[in-house]
Amino acid sequence: MRRVAGLVCLLALVPGPRVETRAHQDAAAQRVAERLQGLKQEAAALTSQEQSLLNELRKLELERQMKSEELMAIETELRTTEEQLATARSRAETLRQSADQQRPEVHDRLVRLYKMGRAGYWRLLLDVDDLQSMGRAYRTAAAMTRLDRERVQQHQATLVSLEREQRTLEQRAGQIGGMQAKAAAAQLALDRAVASRSALIKSIEQRRDLTAQFTRELQAAHQRLQEAAAQPSSSPVLVPLRPFRGQVPWPADGILVGRFGREPVGRMAGISANRNGIDLSLPEGRAVTAVHEGVITFAGPFTAYGNLVIVDHGGGATTLYGHLGSRSVNKGDRVSTGTPLGLSGRNPAGNPALYFELRIDAQPVDPLQWLRKQP
Repeated sequence: MRRVAGLVCLLALVPGPRVETRAHQDAAAQRVAERLQGLKQEAAALTSQEQSLLNELRKLELERQMKSEELMAIETELRTTEEQLATARSRAETLRQSADQQRPEVHDRLVRLYKMGRAGYWRLLLDVDDLQSMGRAYRTAAAMTRLDRERVQQHQATLVSLEREQRTLEQRAGQIGGMQAKAAAAQLALDRAVASRSALIKSIEQRRDLTAQFTRELQAAHQRLQEAAAQPSSSPVLVPLRPFRGQVPWPADGILVGRFGREPVGRMAGISANRNGIDLSLPEGRAVTAVHEGVITFAGPFTAYGNLVIVDHGGGATTLYGHLGSRSVNKGDRVSTGTPLGLSGRNPAGNPALYFELRIDAQPVDPLQWLRKQP
């Protein structure tokens, strides 16, 4: 913490840049022109990509509309099926109640029929003395027999109908389950389409705005460089670093061994340290160069960083190069991109290394987001 606090104080006290030379002006103007050309190409590529993305967005919108219509159809079918299911359940309950009501009466009649013997109601005919009474008894026995037969048949039909309704209910339940799965899948696809569309729109807007911002900054720097070339005694002009995000060269050819941010300390679980820059492993004595033009605001020993060089790039951008074995620049020197700053040395642990830090608006940022992608 002490070394970080000391470094912050050091950065706050560094003086302004000296008057730049014509060679530095020319180099800066050349680099600005090249980057402007690169941004122009990126803008053209972005326009082409944007058109492709817009076509994709139209497809997503069409898919979204189709999914919406499909979902509406499924929901309508689902509501209809639920209504039919409710009706079927009501009918099944009615049939069940009817069966329950008929069962005792039919059961009683069957019991009475059984007790009367195999002849059944025809025994009534043997209990009459005259022909008229026999006719009445015959008609009564025939009616009762027919009634019992109809009741038995009706009871059986009720049971069969109830079973049929139960099977219909089960089929309906299965259909509803399938429709619910289809509705859920359609809804998920719809959500994904909407999310994808929103992400694409946001990406297009951010990239367009960033490219336009970088172009404006470089055009302003180019204008200042032209004015400075016409007036050699004017204040020095520093090209902003921001428009070169993703295009900044590496300070040295090494292997990344320590990343920006919090990382575990050794093998001790639960213990971590905050790293404001990155650590590169490389043989001692390798060349270390400036990643962007600027002015040397500090060059000398600094606690825990060995030989330290700080380059002010203007606009609140600063780079730090630590663990140098030797320095080839001094405070106040004007450097261009690729200017040698010194040779790599060893870190406090005695390992060949280079510490590199990038600050924007006095805040450390991840250098990997600014450096060129390594092949």
